Amino acid sequence: MPARIVLSTFGSFGDVHPYVALALELKARGHHPVIATSEIYREKTDALGLELHPLRPAVPSYDEPEEVSRMIEKMMDARTGTEEVFNTLITPHLRDIYGDLSAAVRGADLLVTHPLTIPGPLIVEKTGIRWVSSVLAPISLFSVYDPPVPPQFPAMYHLLKLHPLVGRALLGFAKRKLGSLAVAVAQLRAGVGLPPSSAHPLFEGQHSPSLVLALFSRVLAEPQADWPTNTRVTGFPFYDRRDRAGDDAGSGLSPELANFLDAGEPPIIFTLGSSAIWVAKDFYRESIAAARALGRRALLLTGHERNRPVEPLPEGVAAFEYAPYGEVLPRASVVVHQGGVGTTGQTLRSGRPALVVPFSHDQFDNAARVSRLGCARTLARGRYKAASATRELRAILDDENYKINAREVGRRVQAEDGTRAACDAIEEVLGRK
Repeated sequence: MPARIVLSTFGSFGDVHPYVALALELKARGHHPVIATSEIYREKTDALGLELHPLRPAVPSYDEPEEVSRMIEKMMDARTGTEEVFNTLITPHLRDIYGDLSAAVRGADLLVTHPLTIPGPLIVEKTGIRWVSSVLAPISLFSVYDPPVPPQFPAMYHLLKLHPLVGRALLGFAKRKLGSLAVAVAQLRAGVGLPPSSAHPLFEGQHSPSLVLALFSRVLAEPQADWPTNTRVTGFPFYDRRDRAGDDAGSGLSPELANFLDAGEPPIIFTLGSSAIWVAKDFYRESIAAARALGRRALLLTGHERNRPVEPLPEGVAAFEYAPYGEVLPRASVVVHQGGVGTTGQTLRSGRPALVVPFSHDQFDNAARVSRLGCARTLARGRYKAASATRELRAILDDENYKINAREVGRRVQAEDGTRAACDAIEEVLGRK
């Protein structure tokens, strides 16, 4: 039976695109998907014929680059960025998000939540609507048996590997650091007539007892004993169009970009996803210098015109704001990226080795996981200079094992269909009494 399904999410393209992929598949199956997210994505949903229900808070759009940059600067700090996300975007606006999401699910058959749609579980308790929760990266399923690399102290990973007790201590510390969120959620629960709960809203409290969708590939993480028992690892749901006015609705490669790719050997592709582009600073300038030192062609995906170097680009270097990863990354020799889970998934699927330069949040953990697969190396953002990038890229280019491992990982990711698997699981929940 057709169902009205609300998919709620917050964040960048990496947070929104997986749910766009699910919405398009659910619509093709005859359902009525609704994406509940920030108003800034209406241009995207309108272009695709999808319904958007806006969620507060209002955030600046792509056409307000200075405002976006000021906001992202604090949120991309490795040590304090995650707290800043909650302190700025989530905790002060819990009642607004609760009200907006409550309106979105009115008359709906099922709610799908993202880790940042914190009031979602409260709405489920209040209304009894069927519920599927989801995560996009392994770090959201914090495991003491497969410990994460925390952005605040990446070296702590080696301590966490020693014994599960260390991981449990870190988990307790993280809960205390985000204590203000727990207090605010407790106040919201009381305000809407719900009883107290001991579950922390960002940890055990975010997971549905019906189904937890892990929207990533098993090459990144296998299920662990301390994950929710109803977790299903689906593979990545891929979607990679920008959907802005003037973009080509067919092929995502402009004639100029296609001509550049055809004109010589596969370039090194340098990209920072859709969030780190706002704090790129000298990344693209140093990248050009590294490519020239290696005698390699380079393609810069700058995300915004503000990141295009003011100097004329050297021979063999091209710069474009955006290109669909699914079409352009397979044509790279190496991909240099920030480690966001969306970019990571696309790079793994491309079968190309990577140099990962993590900025914040899940990026350090994602970088470590792909490095352990033998298809990537990691370079700290603070150490990313032309000389260090040249050294790391030369190590990748000169070692055939990186290419071999990347091709094998790419084969495994390409064999998955995360969108179909996730939608199959959603329909199973819809079919239960």
